[in-house]
Amino acid sequence: MVFFRSVSALSRLRSRVGQQSSLSNSVRWLQMQSSTDLDLKSQLQDLIPEQQDRLKKLKSEHGKVQLGNITVDMVIGGMRGMTGLLWETSLLDADEGIRFRGLSIPECQKVLPAAPSGAEPLPEGLLWLLLTGKVPSKEQVEALSKDLASRAAVPDYVYNAIDALPSTAHPMTQFASGVMALQVQSEFQKAYESGIHKSKFWEPTYEDCLNLIARVPVVAAYVYRRMYKNGDSIPSDKSLDYGANFSHMLGFDDEKMKELMRLYITIHSDHEGGNVSAHTGHLVGSALSDPYLSFAAALNGLAGPLHGLANQEVLLWIKSVVEECGENISKEQLKEYVWKTLNSGKVVPGYGHGVLRKTDPRYVCQREFALKHLPDDPLFQLVSKLYEVVPPVLTELGKVKNPWPNVDAHSGVLLNHYGLTEARYYTVLFGVSRSLGICSQLIWDRALGLALERPKSVTMDWLEAHCKKVSSA
Repeated sequence: MVFFRSVSALSRLRSRVGQQSSLSNSVRWLQMQSSTDLDLKSQLQDLIPEQQDRLKKLKSEHGKVQLGNITVDMVIGGMRGMTGLLWETSLLDADEGIRFRGLSIPECQKVLPAAPSGAEPLPEGLLWLLLTGKVPSKEQVEALSKDLASRAAVPDYVYNAIDALPSTAHPMTQFASGVMALQVQSEFQKAYESGIHKSKFWEPTYEDCLNLIARVPVVAAYVYRRMYKNGDSIPSDKSLDYGANFSHMLGFDDEKMKELMRLYITIHSDHEGGNVSAHTGHLVGSALSDPYLSFAAALNGLAGPLHGLANQEVLLWIKSVVEECGENISKEQLKEYVWKTLNSGKVVPGYGHGVLRKTDPRYVCQREFALKHLPDDPLFQLVSKLYEVVPPVLTELGKVKNPWPNVDAHSGVLLNHYGLTEARYYTVLFGVSRSLGICSQLIWDRALGLALERPKSVTMDWLEAHCKKVSSA
């Protein structure tokens, strides 16, 4: 985490978050930004040498310190619980959930700048926080928003690449293809081929990442309008912030939908480095593949049913409940339907998590949004009933480590309420959001000179022989 000693700044932050004791425990030093330096890249230029020295010291003084034991279960169980990645932008705790540079979601909602007419954090503010570890000022967020808007032009050949696919192709296939087409303009590839020194790798990576973050909403909106609105695309509105403009390009100009999109992008942006999409982006980037190649690979991981595709599965499952049982289903009927789902060999989508062991804070903030803006929505009321019914059933089942809802359990119902009803598209929204976290870390990967990722693999023969040797020792 990129934090700085500032007693007065921390005092100001504490006053803004209501003297929350949890903040002082999680954030050692946090500098509140002044509005004097509006250039994000110059901020990074000042931060990087200090963090490079910090990493060198960590390696030289503590490089041989053990972080834990690796078991056979970890090797054959998806490396769960195995500490093996450096990921600066966020950290996930099993009980309290995600922290972005040390700040929880409620804390981010309180200290990050919001739109003039809104209350939710602007994604640009979170991007600044992820990259610098500093809470930006309103002026800095506005400057970053303008910078992103100036980078958002998408070449015609990107649209042509998407149009070469059938309009019935999955939205994620079209989206990932568009991102791959954007790679033609990679600044990192040009700089690498020109012989740039490795100490400068982060600079063209920064340009690629900011360009990519700026352009993915345009590509994503084009895919949506192509698939569901007869190809009638909507131009970008540079006067709008990042989340509001994305909502606008999709065709949703309701102010509450814009506010939802700001919240959605912010809370889906990053979830430390071990999830499939984040890890994939880091892994591919470690080979010095440029950010477009790395992020396209990450999107292909996100498209899997066990990762980002889950958010579409939740809404489809909820709608199946309504079709079979009606909107006014009782809790007892709902319990029977849940057991029916489980007994058929399926899972209840939106429940459980690979790391979390309590209700996902991303679910909680979406629930709070719904209680504020759409308390009478029938599907929201059904989601609320599921929150009461599903955890006890999963606990009774006895095979689930975490019976609580995750982020996917709620997002589809909110989007559906404001008219974005096409569940197959939801993972694309997730992908746009995840660009902020993956790209922020890619910049730091290159700034810190992180190594090519190359873990050791073994065979079952090796495992059996090793275990036999250990047991007989």
